[in-house]
Amino acid sequence: MPPPALSAPGLGPTGVRRSEPMSIGNRIQTFEDVRQLARGYLPWMVFDYIDGAAGEEVGERLNRETIRALRLQPRILNDVEHRNLKMHIFGQEAGMPFGICPMGMCNLARPGADLMLARLAAKHGIPHGVSTAASTSLERMSETAEGNAWFQLYFSGNQEASLGLLKRAEVAGYKTLILTVDVPEVGHRPRELRRGFRAPFKIGPSQFIDFTLHPRWSLGTLFNGAPELANFSGDQATFDRHASRAGADWSLLNRLRDVWKGYFVVKGVLDVEDAARLQAAGVDGIIVSSHGGRQLDSVPPPILALRAIRVALGDKYPLFYDSGIRSGEDIVKAYAMGADYVFVGRALLFAMAAGGEAGLARMVELMAKQVSITLAQMGLSRMSDIPALK
Repeated sequence: MPPPALSAPGLGPTGVRRSEPMSIGNRIQTFEDVRQLARGYLPWMVFDYIDGAAGEEVGERLNRETIRALRLQPRILNDVEHRNLKMHIFGQEAGMPFGICPMGMCNLARPGADLMLARLAAKHGIPHGVSTAASTSLERMSETAEGNAWFQLYFSGNQEASLGLLKRAEVAGYKTLILTVDVPEVGHRPRELRRGFRAPFKIGPSQFIDFTLHPRWSLGTLFNGAPELANFSGDQATFDRHASRAGADWSLLNRLRDVWKGYFVVKGVLDVEDAARLQAAGVDGIIVSSHGGRQLDSVPPPILALRAIRVALGDKYPLFYDSGIRSGEDIVKAYAMGADYVFVGRALLFAMAAGGEAGLARMVELMAKQVSITLAQMGLSRMSDIPALK
């Protein structure tokens, strides 16, 4: 009888190392990692809804190229052993230098995604923008986020319906309102239109094939129920994602400013004159944003608009940023261009699609670590020490 085959630990009987599945932590090292993992899990229709942008997507690419081109200066021999990533926003401490963008229909990425984000906000004490078009009611989101939720309002043509949402948000304990102003009409987004994306879903032959070829997503969604616009269930006013909001004007803003007694933030600002007028109107803060490149393909890079608006409004006015953030270095660059705080969107949706709550936790941990490492390389210990980029 031949002697038994010898094998070392971790090797099969032939001496070939056994393949072991990588943990989600090892698999997620960059934004592109979660994007590609999400691409394999999500139906094409949902992936293109999250990943797509307006027109030929030149505007989004240009912003990404502009962010990439920004250079950060390393410094040496500064004691940076102890680094602090905490920030303060409207008198409240945030445990990390980035928060969660308001995003509609998050449960499309993974069942329960809305509440994953709310739990993340509660755990780290970071702002969480809760969308009008959320898949979970604004009341439940506020409760789960434990005081860290900001309510985001899409104005509808029905002013009373919008005011009704504000009243609900006030009763639910929201202290900060985000008014999104860069969607007078929904941008032309060819990728989602080609896929026939609608909310709620309308399933035709192509969508049926799409869902069949992505069984993990389809079975999970079937078991948990298709995402719905939870703030408009029952006899409440409906929400039409494609409805025109072109009637919104400065008088509407003034009315909402008078009605809302908490902090009032306006999102989707890229023009210096608009920003100055908002400041004069008593708006408490501005989110410089191109809606992730989803509205106007010819939009100038919002990262450059951030610097111009900061110069115009001065150092003291609360100025926030989203659009094109893919890494911790990107976050540091946004601070260097004038942001007081940064919000992240697509990266978190893709992380949940890639690995559920574990994927989300890993992506957030990765981005925070990248911020910390970047500070160390720059010889800095605090976010407030980041020098301005000209």
